[in-house]
Amino acid sequence: MALYLISYDLDKPGQDYPDLIARLKEFGAQRVLYSEWFLIHSATPVQLRDDLMRFMDANDRILVVELKNYAAWQRLMIDGNTVKAFFNNAT
Repeated sequence: MALYLISYDLDKPGQDYPDLIARLKEFGAQRVLYSEWFLIHSATPVQLRDDLMRFMDANDRILVVELKNYAAWQRLMIDGNTVKAFFNNAT
């Protein structure tokens, strides 16, 4: 299973999509920044994007990127050991 970074922009100020957040959590994703999530999943980036777009407006933006075993970060919303665990648990 691959490790993905999912990032989105909700185009209107103040938007909050509880169904989108619930779907990400249902997948087991973990928020690392306000609109960025880590997810280990067997689906392709296209499949994940299409699934999540069901919970977004047509003018919103989304990016799904497969991550490899090299990254740098500072002050994420999860601790460094959890970040390392995501990389270690992806195949």
